[in-house]
Amino acid sequence: MEKQKKHGTITCVGLGMTLGAHITPISRNHIETADVVFTGVSNHLVELWVKEMNSDVRSLQPLYSEGKDRRITYREMVDVMLKEVRLGKKVVGAFYGHPGIFAWSPHKVIEIARQEGYIAHMEPGISAEDCLFADLGIDPGKSGCQNYEAGHIMFHQINIEPSAYLILWQIGIAGDKTAKKFETGHKHRQILVDVLGQYYPMGHLVALYECPTLAIDQPRMDWVKLSDLAQSQVSQHTTLVVPPLGKPKDNLPIAEQLAHL
Repeated sequence: MEKQKKHGTITCVGLGMTLGAHITPISRNHIETADVVFTGVSNHLVELWVKEMNSDVRSLQPLYSEGKDRRITYREMVDVMLKEVRLGKKVVGAFYGHPGIFAWSPHKVIEIARQEGYIAHMEPGISAEDCLFADLGIDPGKSGCQNYEAGHIMFHQINIEPSAYLILWQIGIAGDKTAKKFETGHKHRQILVDVLGQYYPMGHLVALYECPTLAIDQPRMDWVKLSDLAQSQVSQHTTLVVPPLGKPKDNLPIAEQLAHL
């Protein structure tokens, strides 16, 4: 009797931000029961921790290299995961935080797998944004919140609403369009400051935030003037938080319409 073929699956899970503290029971179960686990993390301790949950854990980090276009690396990540799926294996991609936030490869591998008829799923995790809201005491529902990759507001004409929080991700590579750099310099950030200066005064206080990877570490929450941002020390993990300036204008015509209902 011919043995029934095994159908491959792919599940991308979030590990959370803080080692061992943020992973959900369902994400842990996916890792523990997988045939092969691919990790998209740069911290060696995090990788060792994942290896305690599964005997076949493979790092995606070697696909990166200095001067190599990250978009090529992201496509290679998709290819190596799909290769195992097509072999009929239960595959898990384990990524920092939430696997669907500022992460191209998890979305793409799920998209292609589904197109090819495989079962594909994304399991959410605690993201850097979740930690940011908690550490800085921000309620995004109070005044609204805008999220952009830092380069996005530099390369495009974006209408920023100063009365809401503005969160800019990856300011450490702000202004890089080559996708080959792991950092940009103060001259690039000065251009970002100039863009923000169209909406905020130079004396406006902004926060440089970094979420801790280890439970014993403290989050970075450095407040600086917007004018000092270009010369401030940042990394790939630094997020810029710009608090609201003033209040939004009242929409009087709509208020009157609602009053008559």
